[in-house]
Amino acid sequence: MVENNEMELSEAEAEQYDRQIRLWGLESQKRLRAAKVLIIGMNGLGAEIAKNVILSGVKSVCLLDNEKLKEIDLYSQFLSPPDKIGENRAEASVQRAKALNPMVEITTETKSVDNLTDSYFTQFDVVCATGLKQEQLERINNACRDSNKKFLCGDVWGMYGYMFADLVDHEYSEEIVQHKALKRGPDDTEKTARETVSITVKRRAIYVPLQNALSVDWMNPEMRSRLRRGDPSYFVMKILLRFKDEYNRNPDPSKRKEDTAILLRMRDEIVKELSLPANFIVDALLQDVFGTVSGAAAVIGGVIGQEVVKAVSQREPPHNNMFFFNPLKCVGFVELYGQ
Repeated sequence: MVENNEMELSEAEAEQYDRQIRLWGLESQKRLRAAKVLIIGMNGLGAEIAKNVILSGVKSVCLLDNEKLKEIDLYSQFLSPPDKIGENRAEASVQRAKALNPMVEITTETKSVDNLTDSYFTQFDVVCATGLKQEQLERINNACRDSNKKFLCGDVWGMYGYMFADLVDHEYSEEIVQHKALKRGPDDTEKTARETVSITVKRRAIYVPLQNALSVDWMNPEMRSRLRRGDPSYFVMKILLRFKDEYNRNPDPSKRKEDTAILLRMRDEIVKELSLPANFIVDALLQDVFGTVSGAAAVIGGVIGQEVVKAVSQREPPHNNMFFFNPLKCVGFVELYGQ
């Protein structure tokens, strides 16, 4: 939980964040102004997350990336100008990131996550990770859990994307609407009308680590029943994470034929391993996972940015614990895995 430490907003901050204060309240905005956020991976998705988090008015954002900016990044990474190709992606994004909201402190880190200790990640209140291998994601998630820090991760492959959130033990407030019956008069017991009343209630959500969400027992009857819903997005994510782990890269548009064959082979392996129904994961889902389509990055980045704001401000129910965007159905949905 992020405490506001009795932080007071300046007159300029109150004016800057006036609309947000009206939306989720002064105390929530104070919590945001006290929050330190780390964003790992300044790809197209990372840029979308950074934009949304910076505009929300947090205290500081650190952009972490050890990769160089490539021409292909420019199709979705709007924080880095074309003349920065060949430079570090985090450093190339700083100028435009600062211009989004001068009140937020923007810093960079150019080391690989493998060269940083667990204590580095736990100095932040929220960590958002993109473009990493499963082992790296699980390591950072576990470090965050041990220090009661919020962790979110996600990725976009072509038009497909996902998000995972681990807010550990999260308390939040939620406004609910109740209907109250009215009477005709002081001596009349007949109910003739109803009025709506908004009240704020305190709630609690318990999360599981990423490794639990990714190691679901699909032979369990309860989980098996989910297959009848017919959406394979969870398994598409597992295939793409496996590809990243084995080849240390994402599917490459310049190797579309070769990489599609690999993805289909991995699909067949996972179907066999988990005893999934035949044709449950159709070929079409794995033929459009190349590069990063900016529209999909905007969807997933918008969801992650929204979840960061909800987690820090402690307002409204956060997603627990996975969000998927299925491009074939053009629909996004939330699912809970690992509990």
